[in-house]
Amino acid sequence: MDFSRLETEIDGILANSNRALTKGGARERLQALCDWMRERVPHYDWFGFYVARKSEPLLDLGPFAGEQTEHVLIPFGRGICGQAAQSREIFLVDDVSAASNYLACSLKVKSEIVVPVMEPASGEVAGEIDIDSHTVAAFGSEDRAFLEELAAKVAADVAALRR
Repeated sequence: MDFSRLETEIDGILANSNRALTKGGARERLQALCDWMRERVPHYDWFGFYVARKSEPLLDLGPFAGEQTEHVLIPFGRGICGQAAQSREIFLVDDVSAASNYLACSLKVKSEIVVPVMEPASGEVAGEIDIDSHTVAAFGSEDRAFLEELAAKVAADVAALRR
């Protein structure tokens, strides 16, 4: 996948609806991004954001595209998403069936990547990008680099959704 070709379009999505950084505007931009990413990247079968609470170490499900999930609230440290939030590190899992701390969302999910999104002002975890694929070992170094850049681009919007 040539992610460099997607960057201009992503910038357009994030600039579109470029209203004041309100929860509504941020949610709208992030939802548009989720829908678009799921359409454009074949191995991104579920693309979404979890948003870290300000007052307690919990992640709330934010905008996403894909099948519904029962995991709308995840404590830091629990599952791949919770581990990524707690450690502030990217987690790339080639085979979720081999991960002991994986929270199963769907039997179709075979691999996952979770990228923390850092609060621009404080540097704390504002949330994360979570992507599931129905393909084993779907994510590589190109995905990782692309998603790290994307996390920086969406940081202000993700931070605006924190409560």
